[in-house]
Amino acid sequence: MRYPRLLCGVLYGTLVVASLAVGQPLPAGKDLTGDDKKKPPNIEQIKFPTVPTILDKESRPIDLASALQLAGVQNPQILLARERIVEAAAMRQLAAAQFLPSLNLGTNLNVHTGTLQTSRGHILKVDREALYLGLGSNAVGSGTVNIPGIVWSGNLSATIYRSLVARQVVRQRQFASDAVRNELLLQVAQCYMELLRGEGRRAIAAKNRAEALEFARITTSYAKAGQGRQADADRAVTELDLRNVDLLQAENDLLTASARLSQVLSLNPSERLLPIDGWVVPQPIVPDPIPLSELVTIAITQRPELRERQAAIRAALLELQNAKVLPFSPNVILGYSSGGFGGGSNLVAEATPPQPRFSNLKDRQDFDLIVFWSVRNLGVGNAAFIRMAQSKVRQNELQNVEVFDRIRAEVVLGYARTHARHAQIEHSERAVQASEEAFALDLLRTTKREGLPIEALASMRLLGRSRYAYLDAIIDYNRAHFELYVALGQPPADALARPVPGKLVPPPQK
Repeated sequence: MRYPRLLCGVLYGTLVVASLAVGQPLPAGKDLTGDDKKKPPNIEQIKFPTVPTILDKESRPIDLASALQLAGVQNPQILLARERIVEAAAMRQLAAAQFLPSLNLGTNLNVHTGTLQTSRGHILKVDREALYLGLGSNAVGSGTVNIPGIVWSGNLSATIYRSLVARQVVRQRQFASDAVRNELLLQVAQCYMELLRGEGRRAIAAKNRAEALEFARITTSYAKAGQGRQADADRAVTELDLRNVDLLQAENDLLTASARLSQVLSLNPSERLLPIDGWVVPQPIVPDPIPLSELVTIAITQRPELRERQAAIRAALLELQNAKVLPFSPNVILGYSSGGFGGGSNLVAEATPPQPRFSNLKDRQDFDLIVFWSVRNLGVGNAAFIRMAQSKVRQNELQNVEVFDRIRAEVVLGYARTHARHAQIEHSERAVQASEEAFALDLLRTTKREGLPIEALASMRLLGRSRYAYLDAIIDYNRAHFELYVALGQPPADALARPVPGKLVPPPQK
């Protein structure tokens, strides 16, 4: 890293030579030999207005673990995904219940007045009544009970395949719920990382403002004492105002990040969230020694999106099989009724010997079995069902390929981001250290009137940018690890556990 410092030295020497070439005057009371001829001014007498804060004093502390736990309890997206599982389970239960018959209890009363025609064509004037009570209903005349008491009806293959498809739909909803949960937890982690970034940028902005304030007091005091240039003081005051703007913007970004995290957690956004993490440090989640090919394999086996697509493909294949066997599967209607039936007519009452107009209820039992095969729309409808099922299978297969490619890309991108951010942390850390040393030296030289104030101003700006870059590198590194971890489908710990390298294992003691 000697080359960047050497380059900075060359640039610094170029600036000094250029300033002397254009005739820039040295600070008042300072000659080329560096002898001080005037007493330094009192810097403590220079006052600048304070910056009002837009943050409330009250805040709600929170950490990442609490945020993730709250997301699993209160977030409506997760709750909605769980309710879809409940709905699918109810649909599966309903499909399984189709194997059971239905039970009908009821009664019917039939009263007829007027003429009827017999099967031989005779016209009769009959006034009759009929009453049925028990299992089933709508028993009239000599026919069977039209609404059986215990009845099962349906197509055999449709009933069987409907139950199998419903089972796959439940699995599909479960994997979809896991995918929603993983995505939401990633969103919570990202929002929390942005909240940490907001707190860090606010702290950096406050520190940068404090340094700008000190620099402005020094240059302004020398300018008022006639020992410095007013232009240097104006530049310092301008830099202070810009740092004030940065501080207010950092507070605004902090409130925005807090509101976004509150929205994800279904909390009150007017209450500011305060992360309790004391330091922003790199926190790797996925071990580095795992090769990229193994990470892709883990993601393929663990991602719930792929399992969801596989369950959808199995459901579509079952629907295709049902469409193919549907014309050969019989439709069955099975009914059994038992109850009391009684009635009479005027013809019965006029018979010899006379009989009661309405007889008492007597036991009656009916058993019905109907089996028939149906070819829908002369086979055209069945062919259309088959083509629709085949198209649905192909659609789910293409969606599976699309999800497969997206998962692989997410893993590769997450792997690249983690390594790139890790390299940025090291360079940003060295930049902060070098810029802090440079600013301290330039500020000391400016205070002693041994250097130009614009040099200290440039060092201060570099220090501010390097601090922001260092913070962003750490936050982006942690965020990239969360994204890679979710891209792997949040695999169990044993899938990521790696053996300790042999060179790090201590030799056994003799």
